[in-house]
Amino acid sequence: MDNAEGNPLPRIILLLSGKRKCGKDFLADALLKKLGTEVAQIVRISEPIKRHWADCMGLNLGELLSDGAYKERYRKEMIEWSDARRQEDYGVFCRAACTTINRPICIVSDVRRKTDVRYFRESFGPERIRTVRIEASEAIRAERGWQFQTGVDDVQSECDLDDYGPWDLLVTNEHTDEVEALLERLTKLVMS
Repeated sequence: MDNAEGNPLPRIILLLSGKRKCGKDFLADALLKKLGTEVAQIVRISEPIKRHWADCMGLNLGELLSDGAYKERYRKEMIEWSDARRQEDYGVFCRAACTTINRPICIVSDVRRKTDVRYFRESFGPERIRTVRIEASEAIRAERGWQFQTGVDDVQSECDLDDYGPWDLLVTNEHTDEVEALLERLTKLVMS
C-alpha cells in the first residue's frame, strides 16, 4: 500500500509526546539506534517549521534543529507563526514532515497537539498509530536545562495533549539507569 506520493506506507508510526526536556529526542534517537536505520526513521514535525523560519529570517537551520540556546531564542516566535499557519490548515506541518517517510517504522519525535494525532490517524489509519506520552518531573527537566517561559510552556504547543488519552504507553523518563527498560517497552510496542 502506498501513500499519495507513491511511497510505501509505514507499518507503524510511533507518536512521541511530552513536555520540553522530558527526553523525547533522546529516546527517539536511542530507539532508532536499537531498531536500526534500515527499518526505522525519525520524523520531526518541527523540521519544516524550523526550515521555513531559517530561510525567512536568515538563521542557521542546524542550530534551530539542535537542542540549545539558539533555538530557544526563537521558540516563542516560531510557535506563534506556526499556530497561525495551523489555523489555515491543521495538518500543514505534519504533511510536510511526512514527505520523507520511507521506512516500515516511523518515529515522530515531537507530537504536541491533538490535531497532530488526528492527522496521523486520518492519514495512515488508526491501526498503524502507537501513541506514547513521556513524562519527567519539573525538577528533572530543570536539571536538563528547562526553565519555565511564559508564552512557551503555558500555550497549546506544550499543553494541548495534557488531557489527551488514553495513551498506548505512558513512561517516566527520569533516571539514566532505566533507559534500557524504557527502550524495551517502546520496542515491544512498535513490534506488536
